[in-house]
Amino acid sequence: MDRLSYVNSGNADYINTLYQSYQQDPANVDYGWQKFFEGFDFGQQPPAEGAQGEAPVAGSATPDHFLKEINVLNMINGYRTRGHLFTKTNPVRERRKYFPGKELATFGLSDADLDTVFNAGVEVGLGAAKLRDIREMLEQTYCQSIGAEYRYIRDPHKIKWFEDRMEKGRNTPHFSIEEKKRILNKLNQAVVFESFLGTKFLGQKRFSLEGAESLIPALDSVIEKGADLGIEEFTIGMAHRGRLNVLTNIMGKTYKEVFSEFEGKTYDPEASFGGDVKYHLGYSTDVETTNGKKVHLSLCPNPSHLETVDPIVEGITRAKIDAKYNNDNTRIAPILIHGDASVAGQGIVYEVLQMEKLDGYKTGGTIHLVINNQIGFTTNYKDARSSTYCSDVAKTVLSPVLHVNGDDAEAVVYVINLAMEYRQEFNEDVFIDLLCYRKYGHNEADEPKFTQPTLYKAIEAHPNPREIYNKQLMDQGSVDASLAQEMEKSFRDLLQEKLNESKSEERFTDIKPMFAGAWDGLHIATPEEVYADTETKVSEQELLEVGRQITELPGDKQFFKKIEKLFEDRKRMVNETHTFDWAMGELMAYGTLLKEGYPVRLSGEDVKRGTFSHRHAVLTLPDTDEEYTPLDHVSEGQARFSIYNSLLSEYGVLGFEYGYALAYPDALTIWEAQFGDFANGAQIIIDQYIASAETKWRRGNGLVLLLPHGYEGQGPEHSSARIERYLELCADNNIQVANCSTPASFFHILRRQLHRNFRKPLVIFTPKSLLRSPACVSKLEDFTQGGFQLLIDDSYADAQQVKRVLFCTGKIYYELLEKQQADNRKDVAVVRVEQLYPTPVLEMEALQEKYSNAKDFIWVQEEPENMGAWPFLLRKFRKRTLQLDVISRKEAASTATGYSKQHNSQQLYIIAKAFEDNQAGKEVKETVQETTREMAKSSAD
Repeated sequence: MDRLSYVNSGNADYINTLYQSYQQDPANVDYGWQKFFEGFDFGQQPPAEGAQGEAPVAGSATPDHFLKEINVLNMINGYRTRGHLFTKTNPVRERRKYFPGKELATFGLSDADLDTVFNAGVEVGLGAAKLRDIREMLEQTYCQSIGAEYRYIRDPHKIKWFEDRMEKGRNTPHFSIEEKKRILNKLNQAVVFESFLGTKFLGQKRFSLEGAESLIPALDSVIEKGADLGIEEFTIGMAHRGRLNVLTNIMGKTYKEVFSEFEGKTYDPEASFGGDVKYHLGYSTDVETTNGKKVHLSLCPNPSHLETVDPIVEGITRAKIDAKYNNDNTRIAPILIHGDASVAGQGIVYEVLQMEKLDGYKTGGTIHLVINNQIGFTTNYKDARSSTYCSDVAKTVLSPVLHVNGDDAEAVVYVINLAMEYRQEFNEDVFIDLLCYRKYGHNEADEPKFTQPTLYKAIEAHPNPREIYNKQLMDQGSVDASLAQEMEKSFRDLLQEKLNESKSEERFTDIKPMFAGAWDGLHIATPEEVYADTETKVSEQELLEVGRQITELPGDKQFFKKIEKLFEDRKRMVNETHTFDWAMGELMAYGTLLKEGYPVRLSGEDVKRGTFSHRHAVLTLPDTDEEYTPLDHVSEGQARFSIYNSLLSEYGVLGFEYGYALAYPDALTIWEAQFGDFANGAQIIIDQYIASAETKWRRGNGLVLLLPHGYEGQGPEHSSARIERYLELCADNNIQVANCSTPASFFHILRRQLHRNFRKPLVIFTPKSLLRSPACVSKLEDFTQGGFQLLIDDSYADAQQVKRVLFCTGKIYYELLEKQQADNRKDVAVVRVEQLYPTPVLEMEALQEKYSNAKDFIWVQEEPENMGAWPFLLRKFRKRTLQLDVISRKEAASTATGYSKQHNSQQLYIIAKAFEDNQAGKEVKETVQETTREMAKSSAD
């Protein structure tokens, strides 16, 4: 509620009490009342003798007039709070009606009061003023082409910031003639470009901006304004609608290149990548403002999945804040261009908004620009949301929203400049709801009248924003009648010239290099490079020194006893046993990279401690909640270690980290899922970016995904990270998929990620029970010698005796190993495949020669037959010399049983079958059947 809504005609005594308190000391009442009583006192003073043109004096301080003063204050705050509901922001149809309205009676006033002078005018900077003047000022400020929602913000300073700026100038733009001509010129470019494409490339999809062309002068202006306020770079994310217009008229992509894309002349039959449609492509460039300032612009590539690009943009921006701008977020800003249906309907928008003020993800505020077409494909806005506005999600984080009529070009430019100022002042998000329309259907071949006949009848007769603005300028006398015609002819001639050039060339080859800037020196890997060994070992002296540094706790701090014991155990690993568990293998990988100058960033749910309480990378002191991070103390001059417990989001956070890794290839960027199966909440990022960005857009990425995986009786949701889903995405050496079986293997693969001259996403299925298994350890020499092994051969079996070779990956190796050694089975070899993709096919086939007496080569897995690595390997080895069979759980709809007894029976059966222990296998099979019968009976009961 606003601060005066509780005041009514029964509160005269209360007002008098406040006034008496104010007379004793103005500080006794809040600021609003101070200003009111200050104006009231001023209004009671007679004009100076002989003075002329004095402000009118209010009537006597009768209780009735006093209460009407309060009513006027309520009216002022009513406009501030609800004025946006009564604006003229919709260019093509009448706005919905809202009650109560803004009639005088709503505030206990009437037409009879219009010429009465009220001291409440002080509140809006008018001093004592007639009611009609106060209302006229409020109408102009809050109910014209701009609607402002900001009163729900809880910081009075921010509220006053808006009121001062909007009310002083009545929310009315005042641009110079040159500025108006620039706006007209950008509108001309936007309108003519779309018209030109529509006539020259009939029937081709372009996802026209028509109806929302004022976006172009808006973006042009925010770049100018931002540069004046210290911005050196903008990172932009948007969907396909209007993208070609933004690429050419804002980003500076040449018209010739876009025309060549329409002509199909950018296709290279020799290229190894698949490419993407022209309205998904990204671009980066440097522009110079009218004041001579250089600004870098990046437009991110994006898939058709609306709003998916949002967290990518935020991650890119944060990476540049960290790496390029020395943590100064006032020098770079993200701009997200939304659609009205998607900003209201896609949950990723909410996930990204919740990052706004979080230490690990904040970017200094985002400018959100909603292209509000008032329709989603064929869906009416009334069917697309329950909220009043499509932008209402902004209120969840108290971001201000500025609604603006897209046909009022000056208002649009004014609003985005105001948004830029707010962002720089408060480093917070701000929304602009650009009310416009979509001239055609979802694409230019679509017929929108099938579903919105009356709306499109209105749109058909509606002039475009350039025509409207040109008429406005001519009516004002600001421009000559011929200016717009000259602009159009000149620009059309330019477009035709570039089209002719593109037609004259057989193929367009002047394409900007993809690996520039932060990616300089990196490239897309060849198949040979993908399989080549990489030097990742560390000297014994360096490894132990890092180990000592990260296990040393400061003596002046008190830690939990269990933490002190854990770190004593870790010290013994370094100083005595020289045998390291999983956590130490991981932490030493980070420590050695940090010492070498590579930053490390790890984020995800509960990563500081680790879901399974194994990592303890950040220690919290028991009495103060102070945090201590051992990896910050590896060595002098080390790189930065950043670790953040994320908000409870997979989609948003994985997208953010992908963006971060995209912009900062020299950092090891890791996202860890709480459990591996939770990653399916981020499937869009995995499918559209991680697996395919290099093929579609020639964009490399070194992001690492850590996905806890393993069958340990925890039920369907916490057993499988869905290995099969990642492997089905694998082709053309696009990603790396691994399931490491030792701490040293994990150590080397993490270090390998940065010790190559290319970057590939890396998916690692990480253990749970093995984190504390005494069998899952690595000796010192495993870290200081060799490197990552794609495949680890058996060191126990006798090659000449071996009749059966068991291939496996991950945790099940230790169960097979235990059985092998317990039964002294020298005739069975157990081979670990550490990297599932790119698959070490040749290395696996080479074992046929070593184990020449083997009759069976079998893949053993915990997962059901239709899951895990088997479906991929079955296809991979279909036409190879090595023919594999499989031992696994039988195919299933669910990943795992929820009954621990059944889980144990199934696991025992797999191990027994792997070693052809027929008697044991028979007994286990009978146990499985009995368990199944018992559970079926229990369910029936």
